[in-house]
Order: sequence, then C-alpha cells, then structure tokens
Amino acid sequence: MADKNQTGSVKLEKSDIKKVYLRNLFTLQFGWNYEKMQGLGYAYVIMPVLKRLYSNDPEKMKRALKMHLGYFNTTPAMSHLIVGADMALEEELGIEAEEAITGLKTGLMGPFAGVGDTLFIAIYRAIVFSIASYIAMQGNPIGLIIPLIACAGVLWIRYKFTCIGYQSGRKLATGFADKISPITEAASILGLTVVGALIPSVIKYRTDLQFTMGEVTFALQDMLDKIMPSLLPLGIVVFSYWLLGKKKVNSTKLIFILIGLGMVLGNLQSMLTFVAGLF
Repeated sequence: MADKNQTGSVKLEKSDIKKVYLRNLFTLQFGWNYEKMQGLGYAYVIMPVLKRLYSNDPEKMKRALKMHLGYFNTTPAMSHLIVGADMALEEELGIEAEEAITGLKTGLMGPFAGVGDTLFIAIYRAIVFSIASYIAMQGNPIGLIIPLIACAGVLWIRYKFTCIGYQSGRKLATGFADKISPITEAASILGLTVVGALIPSVIKYRTDLQFTMGEVTFALQDMLDKIMPSLLPLGIVVFSYWLLGKKKVNSTKLIFILIGLGMVLGNLQSMLTFVAGLF
C-alpha cells in the first residue's frame, strides 16, 4: 500500500477548495498584526489543505504551518489566486516545494496588492457606490440593490480566482516539476525585488539637518540623495532587520524603539542648535 504522505499521492477534493475559499472570504484578516500582517490568517485559510495532505505526518504538518505563518500581505480579493496556486503546488510536490511556495507568495503579493487595490477598492468603490448613491438620491430603491449585486459579482470573481490559481498552479507543478529549482530561484529573486522596491514607497523618512559653514549651507538630505536615493529608509530597514535578529526583540519592541529613535532624530536639529548656543 502506497504511503499517503508521498508527494502527489494525496489529492484535494472540491470540498477542500470550497472550505479554503470561504475561509479566505471571512478570516484572512483575522489576527492581523504588524509582524506578520495576514500571516496568521493565511495559515488558518490554508488549514483544510494541510489537514488533507499532511494529517498522517506531524513533521510535515509542522513545517507547513511554520511556512504559512510567515509574512503575508496583499489585497484580499487577489489573495485567492495565490492561495489557489499554493494548494496546487503542495498537492503535486508536497512540502518539498517549500522554497518555491514561499517565493511564489512573496513575489506575487506585492504586485497583486497594487492591482487589487486599484481594481477592487479604488475603481470598484468609486463606480459602484457613486452610481448607487445617485440613483438612491432620486428615491429609486434600485440604488440599494446595486451594491448587493456588485458584491455578489465580486464574490463570484473571488471564487473563480481560487479555481484559476489552483489550475495554474497544477500546470506549473506538473509541467515544470523537473525544473523547480530555477523556478524557486526566480520566485525568490522576484520576491526580494518587490520587497526592496517597497522600501522607498512605504518608508518616507527625511532629515532636515543643515550645516552652515560661512556663507554656505549644506543640507544633509541633499548630500545623502546624491550618494543613494532613499538611503535613510534603507538604513532603517537594515537596522530593523538586525534588531529582529536579536532574541529579546520582537515586532512590538521594535515599534517602540523606532518611535523613540524618530523622536530623537526628529528633534536633532533643535538639540544641536541648543547645544551650540551654550557655547
């Protein structure tokens, strides 16, 4: 009798996909936190799949849970594509595809967030609710029904995204199983590129420090920009990453450290001026 935990020997059922879809609708944002963001919710969303694939192998279950409890954050509507592809990869390749799955999640969540925020938040809300509000202001009850119809349409799209992601993931796993290493490396590079690109777009720290020598004034920020644009945001990320590597530092402590550091650096110009005035 074949080992049920052997890669590809256990197949997901349609009920598993539906369970994941429903969990993704309502619980992806549960347990949101600054350290992992949607990581805890993602692990809960994918749990029906993990139980189906690794129920007889506690070690693989632990590895899978640890993997899925990692950092994850994207537009909920677009997450269905990632979850679907994740399900297919684990079904076909098992936990041995851990690096490919992590790279897939990391590489896609950033671009999908940009697309999803535009389509399902900015455009969707602007069009649907502006039309519904205008009709409702005319006393027409259809204005109350339009958002419900649009919501039903989005729910259907999100289910189709789950199926499309699952089918695409299966094609990826079965068609390129012998080339999984290059795929893993490419996904990892894409993920690192996305994370690196997020640094200057999310962290907006600038310094106002200026030094006057005679009639010439040097602005520190201008000098830093000439060396490397967004050098300070990059430094903050590197410093935070280094701190998180310490055993006694967690995300909550890091937040307070950064707040304290920001208060000191934000008033550094005033402090230097005060000290200079004493002499």
